[in-house]
Amino acid sequence: MANLLEVERLHAHYDKSHILHGVSMSIAPGEIVSLLGRNGSGRSTTLKAIMGLVPPTGGHVLLDGRDLAGERAFRIARVGVAYVPEEREIFANITVDENLRIGMQPPRPGVPTWTTEQMFAFFPQLRDRRNTIAGMLSGGEQQMLTICRALLGNPRVILIDEPTEGLAPKIVETVTEVIRDICRQGVSVLLVEQKLTIAMRVSQRLYVMGHGQIVFEGTPHSLREAPDIRRNWLEVN
Repeated sequence: MANLLEVERLHAHYDKSHILHGVSMSIAPGEIVSLLGRNGSGRSTTLKAIMGLVPPTGGHVLLDGRDLAGERAFRIARVGVAYVPEEREIFANITVDENLRIGMQPPRPGVPTWTTEQMFAFFPQLRDRRNTIAGMLSGGEQQMLTICRALLGNPRVILIDEPTEGLAPKIVETVTEVIRDICRQGVSVLLVEQKLTIAMRVSQRLYVMGHGQIVFEGTPHSLREAPDIRRNWLEVN
């Protein structure tokens, strides 16, 4: 099957600091791919560069063959790439319902069209708080809201950065199952996740980053069989 998203030799800088050094990866339709690595390895910058929030200084980001590298973030969103930032970045001064409406885009051929009712089925807490000012939500509820807002854009691929960070175990399980369901519906997922057990459980493939480069690519099984990779690039020494 042809890849939906291909990242080729991607470079990115923050001022004079060279953060990404030729990152390459691919995601097939309906696939969950996790991007792993220690803090500072370049995982979040990779997502931001794909999304156009950090302008790439070299390389390509191809969505179905169309090069998005250098495009503005809103244009990348309009062609079917959604982004769930680690910081959540909800609109704190308006209601849950208004936040959801901001994320809505027209239906897109060949991908699921999501509705607010589906979002409330995923996260019933949000239905109960739909008229609540979003800044009053708990951290877990804000994470739910951010995921739902992204899905209502009817994306072809969704980039999710640390969705379980700081959440209670019960909410972690809920969010994990929603990510699986997104994939089952045919949406590709690129997931940055600090919890290795979650990434290994939900992903078809994984990439490991170190010092702004990809140092490993494989399946969860192959990563389990690579103790040197886990020790050198993932475990806290």
